[in-house]
Amino acid sequence: MLESSYFLVAHGSRDSRPQVALKNLGVLFEKVLADSKPPRRLRAPLVETGTLEFAPVSLAQQLEDFGKRTRAVGLHLMQVMPLFLLPGVHVREDIPREVALAQASLGTDVKIELQPYLGSHPGIVYLLSSQIRHVKTDAWILLSHGSRRPGSEYPIELLAAQLGAVAAFWLVSPSLQSRVEELVNIGCRYIGIVPYFLFVGEITDALAQEVAKLSLAYTSVNFYLANPLSPSVELANLILDLTRK
Repeated sequence: MLESSYFLVAHGSRDSRPQVALKNLGVLFEKVLADSKPPRRLRAPLVETGTLEFAPVSLAQQLEDFGKRTRAVGLHLMQVMPLFLLPGVHVREDIPREVALAQASLGTDVKIELQPYLGSHPGIVYLLSSQIRHVKTDAWILLSHGSRRPGSEYPIELLAAQLGAVAAFWLVSPSLQSRVEELVNIGCRYIGIVPYFLFVGEITDALAQEVAKLSLAYTSVNFYLANPLSPSVELANLILDLTRK
């Protein structure tokens, strides 16, 4: 493959923690990328991170600026890696639109390739499994943000089935509370919850508070709340694998 630069794009947040985590993931990705390069390639990887929302400038401008840096070091290919777990409107519409705007500004000197979104990688299920395989529960709940778009729940239900879990959603039904009630009614007393989010942030904080409330409401039940995916070498390797699709 023609040597390229890499731009990792996440959603963005007013909370500073996801931004720090994104930067950390960018550093890890740069390391696994450097380790994967043939010894004869001495050029250090060119990696940048950015966000679709809550950035000082638009994503298109971020991409254009990085495209100019890419061209300045003699590269003519830039890969954009969407760090999104579901194929929602951001993946299907917003990011491609911003990429098209940046490409129009850069012209033909630098080609932008938009790669598959992170959640499309089949290795996600193994990454989640590795986080919970040593925890003994009666049942697992995979909790995602959720969307009101028709059919948007299907990928989460499929992923939950692969994990041996049931799906719940933060925004739409079935909610976490309703899933817990169902499981308690069939006799589950040890319930694990897997947050299907990339980084710690406002929603994971709110989720922890919700689990604390559930613990008070169901005193005979023990709850285990797993961590979101978070930056790791394993996650960086999944991103790297997507650059080779």
